[in-house]
Amino acid sequence: MRASDLPSFADLPAVEGMPHGCAWGLFDKNGQRDNLGTLNLLTPEVVLQAKEEIQTGESVSVNWQLDKVHTPGFGRKATEHRFIDLKPAGGHPVHDDELHINTQSGSQWDGFKHYGHGASDCYYNGLKHADVMTSTDNGIHHWNDRGGIVGRGVLLDYVRYAEGKGISYEVMSRHQITVDALEEMAKEQGTELRSGDIFIVRSGFTKWYNSASQEDRNAKISAGRTEIAWTGVEGSLKSAEWLWNHHFSAVAGDCISFEQWPFNKDCRLHEYQLAFWGSPIGEIWDLEKLAKVCEEKKRWSFFFTSCPLNVTGGVASPPNALCIF
Repeated sequence: MRASDLPSFADLPAVEGMPHGCAWGLFDKNGQRDNLGTLNLLTPEVVLQAKEEIQTGESVSVNWQLDKVHTPGFGRKATEHRFIDLKPAGGHPVHDDELHINTQSGSQWDGFKHYGHGASDCYYNGLKHADVMTSTDNGIHHWNDRGGIVGRGVLLDYVRYAEGKGISYEVMSRHQITVDALEEMAKEQGTELRSGDIFIVRSGFTKWYNSASQEDRNAKISAGRTEIAWTGVEGSLKSAEWLWNHHFSAVAGDCISFEQWPFNKDCRLHEYQLAFWGSPIGEIWDLEKLAKVCEEKKRWSFFFTSCPLNVTGGVASPPNALCIF
């Protein structure tokens, strides 16, 4: 589907029993239930246009080490890595290794089974909460089946912007990045925002984490839900409308959630993006080297590729993402 075929936020058709802004059924085709949401905007034409971003052949990974967050928030399990020495059994020097990960504990894509709409108890395209564990609908394997996530990525660097504007903020506070700031960032960077873009915002979380003590990390990440806070895009109807009308294929950031925490009670971008639109959200991405390379090149757009885990019915995945200049 082309972005030009989509209605504006104001003109989204009503979905019975759901708030305005719900796009269920919009991407269904030939009577088949859709499982890709805004990833449908990554058409071959969009990808071919994105390849023009490859000019020097340099690539930057935005995948943080899987075990970087030693004490993840919300009681999630930290990554466990175990070596298995097979030499005692067969005599030849051989090793395997095993990983145990919570896909929400480090660099990740939130899939469409991760966060639902509270009032309806449903996820993207009406999947009921009670059916999540048994249904393959909304599983991340659908992203793999379509060929992954490939297109044009753009970075808006709020750390750079705030420093230039003399804006002082603590990343581990409920500081909100407004639509006005996003637009001004894009203008100052000279970054054109296009439909189908993978839209990435740097708030400075990984920069803070790398320099913080483990005691400070624990206090500001792993404390109770009411005691923690962090920076993110403002969770508001204005933000939701702006994001939809730009028709991004996906969004991402370096903080624990794309929007600020705690969420706004009257508008949660997670509900709009994941539950209403089927728009992937990337979180806890390592954007430090990417920001440095963009600054050096004075170019904040690039070719982007991501191959999530091929797990049937999966909820989320490490991004396995590269940005290519």
